[in-house]
Amino acid sequence: MKQWAAVAALAMALTANAQRGADVDVKLAWARPTVAGQMGTGAFMHLTSKDGARLLSASSEVAGVVEIHEMAMDGNVMRMRPIRTLDLPPGSTVELKPGGHHMMLMDLKRPLATGEKIKVELRLETRDKKLVTQPIEIEIRPRAP
Repeated sequence: MKQWAAVAALAMALTANAQRGADVDVKLAWARPTVAGQMGTGAFMHLTSKDGARLLSASSEVAGVVEIHEMAMDGNVMRMRPIRTLDLPPGSTVELKPGGHHMMLMDLKRPLATGEKIKVELRLETRDKKLVTQPIEIEIRPRAP
């Protein structure tokens, strides 16, 4: 019985290390609250990768679709569009913010209220091409912390 406990503990430790493999520090993660009937909202945060990584995608149980978007000028019009990946250069902080790169939570399954926290899972590629996931928590608030 002790052997199974040791094996289970080792498996959990290895899983935790695999998830932390990208070594991405997430700070000031927040998303805007919604009202009934609103099907999407923006999420914002500061991402810092010690060794460098790429944000490939994200998912959340509260949203049918999560996309990484950028805002860019197209002539005289600011347009939002999804991007395939977001580079996280070594030692630099990449800010996901209103009017710039950001995360869109779409096809929401319920309204998101100020003060609640939601779970989001980031899918990352490390500098050495390992694919890892990193769970984060995002606070719902009307503006940046």
